[in-house]
Amino acid sequence: MLHIPVLTCEVSQYLNPKQDENFIDGTIDGGGHTKILLEKIKPEGKVLGIDLDEELLDSVALKFQKEVQDKKLVLVNDNFKNLREVVKEYNFENISGILLDLGLSLWHLEKSQKGFSFQKNEILDMRYDKNQELTARKIINTWPEKDIEQILKEYSQERHSRRIAKEIIRWRKKKPIVTTFDLVNIIRKAVPRNYERGRIHFATRAFQVLRIAVNQELENLRAVLPQVIEVLKCGGRAAIISFNSLEDRIVKNFFKEKAREEKIKILTKKPIRPAEKEIKLNPRARSAKLRAAIKL
Repeated sequence: MLHIPVLTCEVSQYLNPKQDENFIDGTIDGGGHTKILLEKIKPEGKVLGIDLDEELLDSVALKFQKEVQDKKLVLVNDNFKNLREVVKEYNFENISGILLDLGLSLWHLEKSQKGFSFQKNEILDMRYDKNQELTARKIINTWPEKDIEQILKEYSQERHSRRIAKEIIRWRKKKPIVTTFDLVNIIRKAVPRNYERGRIHFATRAFQVLRIAVNQELENLRAVLPQVIEVLKCGGRAAIISFNSLEDRIVKNFFKEKAREEKIKILTKKPIRPAEKEIKLNPRARSAKLRAAIKL
């Protein structure tokens, strides 16, 4: 199954890439958006592609061998929260646009074997960066009940956060919680039966919460946003795609603050959502929201 980039037409519209311009894809994932950018900025334009997952970056390097060889695509294994340092280290200048797609890559769900999906029985890991210590398994097996309940409540508004946290503690007293299916069974026991027949899978929120907590996704987003504006040239554009209300709120509030300071002009009064046609082709796009701004 191939990675399908979301809101490609809309990203292209708001970033408005032109011949010979330079762009940054801060979350290159499967390279779907980067491919479009590279086409638009020929012949001399360049893309700096950043990703925290080394394995994923290796697969992108294979896909874009010629562009990497010709130095039109520069791939960097790093966290986008270090954007300022990456740009400086690679001497990447005159930046016309930056894209951050905050969604989980299909590769992580289907190929990584890191326990991102509740539909596959894998070890609970969920790290983008294999060198970091914190894993989903560590959170589930060592964090206090109140901390597990708190992240479930804060990161996803999970209605049954207390019940799920209590059930996790009860299970781990008997034996360690190791796999995704262990956790799915725990959540199934904790939530009401009618929860299983909801619009989304009953384990969706808990898995999303663990991924966010393991990878410090909200902290990293808050850290990168000021750097995005800083490294863009005047007239440069930022496009950010979020997939949950917490991320979207952080982006919205940051843009509003910088607009008041007259550092940027917001290009999207309301977040841009995928059209029905796109959602039919790619159901995972349904929660995507794009916000864009231009540096003054």
